[in-house]
Amino acid sequence: MAETPKKKDVLQDTDDAARRQAKGLMRLARHGALAVLEPETGHPMSSRVAVVCDLDGTPVMLASSLSGHSAGLAADPRCSLLLGEPGKGDPLAHPRITLLCRARKLERETGEHARLRRRYLARHPKAELYVDFPDFAFYRLEIERASLNGGFGKAFAPTREDLVLPEASWTRLESFEAGAVAHMNEDHADAVKLYAEVLCKAGEGSWRLAGLDPEGLDLQAGDQSARLWFDTPLEHPGDLRAALVDLAGKARATQVTSG
Repeated sequence: MAETPKKKDVLQDTDDAARRQAKGLMRLARHGALAVLEPETGHPMSSRVAVVCDLDGTPVMLASSLSGHSAGLAADPRCSLLLGEPGKGDPLAHPRITLLCRARKLERETGEHARLRRRYLARHPKAELYVDFPDFAFYRLEIERASLNGGFGKAFAPTREDLVLPEASWTRLESFEAGAVAHMNEDHADAVKLYAEVLCKAGEGSWRLAGLDPEGLDLQAGDQSARLWFDTPLEHPGDLRAALVDLAGKARATQVTSG
């Protein structure tokens, strides 16, 4: 009897490059497609949602209790979130990631809610019109596993540990983040602009620092987003100032060389 040929495994090992690509898709995303199970039928139902990442990389969304996807999550917290915007040419040639998650609704009047409200509004300032309405709530989409398509022939299956920072690595930064972001935007707007336009090679704009985490900076100018990675992840809040000064120095040096 002829031996049955083994099915070819299309998945590649998740290496550092794949992890960086996956995290970049997550950190840069402002919108995604959320799929939940419709309570009445069990049928998959997808919606476009606005998102932001928490300090650890977990995606967070704001939703009204009147929406269909909120009803679905109340009945079954399992969901998936597709992130990644198509560019020019074939949309299937561009990277995207699907996150398989369980949604957790956040309680108001908590430090976690305040942190995520601030981070969300930094990326979606127009949401300030309704963010505090009583029928709106934040949801953390706790990642269980993922499917990364980095382009044709580049398939990976990142785990939660590949995508989400361990708690010990970001909680020390939590109390410093809001002040550091405000300080950079108010007193060092020129450096923030250099981060985006020189180091990230983003277009010109009124760039602001939207958030930071142990691995890098999130930058925003209107609908434009950019991500700047630290050369080495921060291990202590005291390392932040030196990292920001070093990045500004690199940007100015690059500007002089290219000019």
